[in-house]
Amino acid sequence: MSRAQKRLAGRVVWVVGASAGIGAALANELADRGARVAISARRREELEKVSAGRMTVVEADVTDRGSVDAAAEHVRRELGDIDVALLNAGFWQQMDATAWDRDVFARHVEVNLLGMSNGIGAVLPRMVERGQGNIVGVASVAGYRGLAGAEAYGATKAAQINLLEGLRAAVGRKGVSVTTVCPGFVRTDLTEGNDFPMPFMVEPEQAARSICDGLARAQLEIVFPPAMALMMKTARLLPVRAWAALTSRAGQR
Repeated sequence: MSRAQKRLAGRVVWVVGASAGIGAALANELADRGARVAISARRREELEKVSAGRMTVVEADVTDRGSVDAAAEHVRRELGDIDVALLNAGFWQQMDATAWDRDVFARHVEVNLLGMSNGIGAVLPRMVERGQGNIVGVASVAGYRGLAGAEAYGATKAAQINLLEGLRAAVGRKGVSVTTVCPGFVRTDLTEGNDFPMPFMVEPEQAARSICDGLARAQLEIVFPPAMALMMKTARLLPVRAWAALTSRAGQR
C-alpha cells in the first residue's frame, strides 16, 4: 500500500447508499485500507451482508431528513466525528420524454438531489465547527451534457455537480474539503436493465479503487474511467447545435 493510500487508514468514513453497487464496493475497499467505516441505506439486511461484521451499520432513508440526521448522530456516537462523508445514494430510471412522467422526475430529485442535501446538512455543521472534514458527492458524467432518456437523472446529476462546486468555494476556508465524483458506466443493479450501449463499462470494485485512490491523493474531482472522462469532457466543448444534432441521431437508432 502506497503512502497516499495509507492516508485513509484510521479515518472515520460514513458511506451513504452502501447496500449494493459502488457504495458496497467502496465500503469494502475503505475497510481494506484501514478506514473505520459506517454504512447506511434503507435495507438493513443488505447492509449486514456488506458489513460482514467489520462496519457500523445504520439504517437511513436519504429522502427523510430526520432519518439521515439520526444516522449521522449514531455514527458519531459509535465511531467519533465523521472525517469523510461519502454521499452515494442514487436513483435511475430511463424516461420517455414524449410521455413525460412527473412522478419519476420527482423521485430523481428526491433521492439524488434532496438526498444529497440531507446528507450534507447532517455532517457539515460539525465539520465546520471542527475546522476539518471531507464531503464526497457521487454525481455522474451524465451531468455534463443532456442525453435523451436521462432527462431526470442527468438534470439531478448536473445539479449535484453545481451544488458541490459551489459548496467547495463556500466552505474551503473553513477547513472542509469537497470532492466531486463523476463515474461513467459501472456494472450495478442500476445499469443492469439498460437497453442502450454503455461504453467503457467498469466493475464496482474498479470504481471503488479509483475513488479511494483519488481521495487518498486529495483530488477535488474524480472522474473515471479515463476514456469516458475524456469523451464526456470533450462533449462539454461542442456547440449546442452540434450536440443536439449528434444526440438526436443517436436517439433515433
